[in-house]
Formats: sequence, structure tokens, C-alpha cells
Amino acid sequence: MTVTAVIPFRPKNPKTRLSCVLEPEERDLFAGMMLSEVVDAVVSGGCQPLILATEPFSFGDVPVLISTSGLNDALNAFLAQQDGPILIIMADIPLATGESVKRMVSTSEDMSMVPGRGGGTNAIFLSRGSLFRVDYYQASFLKHVAIAKERVLSCEIVDSFRIHTDIDEKEDLVELLIHGRGKSRRYLEELGFHLSIEKGRVGVEREKEEQ
Repeated sequence: MTVTAVIPFRPKNPKTRLSCVLEPEERDLFAGMMLSEVVDAVVSGGCQPLILATEPFSFGDVPVLISTSGLNDALNAFLAQQDGPILIIMADIPLATGESVKRMVSTSEDMSMVPGRGGGTNAIFLSRGSLFRVDYYQASFLKHVAIAKERVLSCEIVDSFRIHTDIDEKEDLVELLIHGRGKSRRYLEELGFHLSIEKGRVGVEREKEEQ
């Protein structure tokens, strides 16, 4: 059975925590490029992508479901109607690959999860969508572990650097510049971003355009 991969995405004013280094139009383009790499990863992993957007939006031939509800309400309404396998994967993990997606959906447990940085949840695979409910924000990974226990669902925590690495803040761009191979890394380089090493720590700098 084909796994539907739901990718939540906010088309308008995305990635606000990158406002310190990217202009609004740049953030729009960057978010779209990361989304494209996630779509490519889930397709390569044998899944059917479905974008869950907060407003009207089109993305090639990928189906788009529009919901003005909050993330949790929108996903839980969707899950309640799904008796088949579902993957929920975030749109800001451009290092994801088909292999890392296959690793998640091939679990022998009722579900699998990959935590994000700071207690978030970057991906959840459910062998049957209607058996679960999500509760994102504020250490969502711990809440999702607790929900799995409450519902007596066996859960595998998958150790995946490529799905674990989300891009939210300037410091996160380091991982993309080091490990990225796709269009989002190339876009950053075109904008003048490069690695900077000071006192043994790796950071990111952006070259200023000459006037």
C-alpha cells in the first residue's frame, strides 16, 4: 500500500526566524526550495506527497490540501479519516533523502518518529493514521511519545541525522552548507553565504554585495 506523505507548509511569510539574514522574498524562495527537496525525498522513498498548506497554493503536480485551521487541528482532522499508512514530515528538512524516508516507513512497529532539535518532531510514520493524534509545539516529541503510550502503540525512534536536521535559524544553515547537495544549498551560496570559523566554532556569514 502506498504511503501518503503529508508535508505541512506555510506559503506566506515562511521561516520568520531567518529574517535576520534573509529578505522576505529570499525566505519565500528558500522555503520553496527546501519544500522541493523534501518532496523529492518522499517520492524517492516510495511515498505519495501531499502538501498541507495554510492558504491557496500550487506546487507543480503535487496535490495540495488547504486548511486555515492550526497545524494540530488540520492534521488531526486529516488523520481521523485515514485508515492507511501516513507519513507526516516537515518542509524544512532539505537534507532528507529517499533512503532516510524508506528507513522510517519500513519499521515493523505501529509507528516511528524522528525527533527534531530542541524537542520538536520532524517526522512521524503511522501504520494507520486514524490511530494517532498529533500535538506539535512545546517539546512535541515528548508529547508524541506519551500519546503513543496512551494509545498502546509500539513506536520506533529512528536515529536519522538527515531527517533530524531542520532549518529554522541562522545557525542551522551551517549543516546545510556542509551536508547539503541540492538546490537550497546552491541558493544560499548564490546569495553569498559561506562557512566562517572563529575560535574553533563554525558559523555562517553572508558576503555583502558591492554598491
